[in-house]
Amino acid sequence: MNIAVLALQGAFLEHRRIFDSLGIASFEIRKTEDLNRHFDGLVLPGGESTVQGKLLRELNLLEPLRKKIAAGIPVLGTCAGLILLAENIELQPDSHFATLPVTVSRNAYGRQLGSFYAESAFADSGVIPMTFIRAPYVKEVKQGVSILAKVDSRIVAVRWKNQLGISFHPELTEDSTVHKYFAAMIKESPIP
Repeated sequence: MNIAVLALQGAFLEHRRIFDSLGIASFEIRKTEDLNRHFDGLVLPGGESTVQGKLLRELNLLEPLRKKIAAGIPVLGTCAGLILLAENIELQPDSHFATLPVTVSRNAYGRQLGSFYAESAFADSGVIPMTFIRAPYVKEVKQGVSILAKVDSRIVAVRWKNQLGISFHPELTEDSTVHKYFAAMIKESPIP
C-alpha cells in the first residue's frame, strides 16, 4: 500500500509520521510529475484551504486529482482537506474538488483562539481524541453520506463512497484510529 499526501501547505508531515508508525508507505505530492507515481490512497491535510486551493490550481493539480477522486481512489480530507472535498462551502460561491456531497461551514469554531480538544465516538471504533484548530464542521449532508462522528451535535466526520471527510486533526494526536480506518477503506477499494 502506498499513500500520496498532498504537500503544498499544512500538516502533511504529521500524516506521513502516522503512516510510518503503521508500516504504511507514503510520499508527497508537490507537482504534476508526482502524479505519475502509483498510489492507492490520497490524503488532503489540514492547513489553509484557500491557499491549498489556489496552489492546486496554479500547479495544475486540481483537475487530475479531482478525476482520480471521481474515479474512486480512496481519499482522506482532514480540516482544510474536508473543505477542499466539499461540494458546497457556506457563504462562498466557489468550491474546490466538489466531490463530497456535503455543505461545510469554514472556521465554524472561530479563529485560532477557538481551537479545542474533545473526545467522541468515531465510526464503530470507540471514543477517540479530536483536536480542532480553526475547524470547519459539516452543516448538511446529502443522501447516502454516512455520519461517523459528532461533537456537541455538530457533524465532524463523514464518509461517502471512497471519501472520508474529517473536521479535526487526527494526525496531531498519538491515536491512529482514523488512519487505520482509512487504510481499511483502501484495502476494501475496488480500485487496483
